[in-house]
Amino acid sequence: MDNRTKLTFMLIVGWALCMVFAVIGFFVYIQLGDGDATSSGEAQSVSTPLPANAVHVEIYSSNTKQDWMNQIIETFNAEKHVVDDNVIVVTVKHVGSGSSMNAILDDEAKPVVWSPGSDLWVTNINQAWKDRTGQEIISDECPATLRLPLAIAMWKPMAEALGWPNKPVGWDDLAKLANDPDGWAMYGHPEWGQFKFGHPHPEHSNSGMLSIVAEVYSAAQLTEGLTVDIVKSKPVVESLGAIEQQVFHYGKKDTDILRKMTNRGPQYLHAVTSYESNVIKWNRDNADQLRFPFVAIYPDDGTFWVENPYCILDKADWVDDTQKKGAVQFRDYLLAEEQQKLAIDWGLRPADLGILLHAPIDIEHGAVPSITPNEVPHLAYPSNEIVGHIIDTWHQVKKKATIIMLMDTSGSMQGAKIKQAVEGAAVFFEQMDPNDEVYLVTFSNTVIESPNSGKVGQVGESLRLSLDGLFAEGGTALYQAIIKSLERAEQLKTEDEANGEKRTYGIVVLSDGQDSIDGGPSWNDVLSSLPSGDEASDVKLYTVAYGDDADTDILATLANRTNGKIFTGDVENITDVYFLISSEF
Repeated sequence: MDNRTKLTFMLIVGWALCMVFAVIGFFVYIQLGDGDATSSGEAQSVSTPLPANAVHVEIYSSNTKQDWMNQIIETFNAEKHVVDDNVIVVTVKHVGSGSSMNAILDDEAKPVVWSPGSDLWVTNINQAWKDRTGQEIISDECPATLRLPLAIAMWKPMAEALGWPNKPVGWDDLAKLANDPDGWAMYGHPEWGQFKFGHPHPEHSNSGMLSIVAEVYSAAQLTEGLTVDIVKSKPVVESLGAIEQQVFHYGKKDTDILRKMTNRGPQYLHAVTSYESNVIKWNRDNADQLRFPFVAIYPDDGTFWVENPYCILDKADWVDDTQKKGAVQFRDYLLAEEQQKLAIDWGLRPADLGILLHAPIDIEHGAVPSITPNEVPHLAYPSNEIVGHIIDTWHQVKKKATIIMLMDTSGSMQGAKIKQAVEGAAVFFEQMDPNDEVYLVTFSNTVIESPNSGKVGQVGESLRLSLDGLFAEGGTALYQAIIKSLERAEQLKTEDEANGEKRTYGIVVLSDGQDSIDGGPSWNDVLSSLPSGDEASDVKLYTVAYGDDADTDILATLANRTNGKIFTGDVENITDVYFLISSEF
């Protein structure tokens, strides 16, 4: 081979390698850069190939610290730390605190380390594990990795109307605003109408759970010492109800709600409970899309400075001694001053409050760095018993839901598809409040509403019988089913409003194919029947693309235009998908 041929060969090989690394780099970028959990309910993960004999330390970590954790893990793995002569490889899945706890308890997840949003979840999982096995799953201390204040993310002009950043604002101020029939007129802005609020579902989300606990503390004018009598007292119930009746959007994560607010603007929702770090990240990443910036309001009557504890599941039978040692090494690395300082770059406050803060934790990005636990006290975590009663009270006062369940029973749903879809729908009904209303509508060649519809507490058993009797045959009248369900939802909404009842309205659509009815409504007819989506009180569509043949584009359009959400499901995970959808109500 002459020199020119060698040179040509080397250039070709070099070009090919560059292309390979570019593809790999793009894949890694996609893995690390997507900040939202998949709608199908899978945890986001950063995968690292495991060398032979590697000590694998898998971490389930709360979503809020995703960027920082990815950065630290990448550096740690590149440095090739060793335990017992074997390389430690750390991987992470970014998850919700509540959903990951349930996955561990249900034997569906087996991490070595669990890092939920707050210490409250550690108490919960230890109690649940002890109830089942006689011992706690975590016996060692769970040190804090961060100190993140739970805040109220609000559009800047609205926060300024309340006095931000100079005047203290608390949950009691929001309760008064929510209770006032003139709404924002009490602050000189009648054009903003009634206060509209959102927070994640407290049984699925750390920030959602802490939101309602903080609301209870504020109503009781306490920062610790909640009792059952206090939680059930009239002032607490009324104050919690005043705020919760103005909630127009729940969901699995606060960032899902922030995204809806970004897409729809200030008229959709006025505020959502979130972490200071999410406010900072949102302003930085979405500045071009935001009508106004978000700012963080730190309730002056107290908030949670969440720890994001690092917990080694040392009593789990799937964690061996070498993995424990590897987890300790990574813990010490994570808590070292160098890594703690890196957290600030992502808008996260370090666990060591003595480390000086800098941008982006500043006014420009919607944060007030001078606010510390000295100015806004840390609320005490209540016991499991008290949390249970708070959840009960929340169910009592929250805005109830009216849900139309659209179930595809066309011929393509035969076999395992229809069987598993029925089981998933049954799980969904079990998650509903007894005073929620559910209307079962099936569609094949025609669209039929089950007579066993109404309040879940009254029709639950008969509704299950209706589900058990379903079988698959015929075509797919998808468009007609959607149009009829929208008309039915609007009818129910009009009746409720006439009776002075506030509810949320949703249509859950499961389909495994495309509309196949000749002479029926067109896609344009469906689009014309959809609500505008500009109002948070509008009917929302939550769609499930069931299997590979589902028309994902159409189902995504239905969800996105109505501020709902699309999920993907199959016979293996459809029950989990329906469970996730329940977090929207």
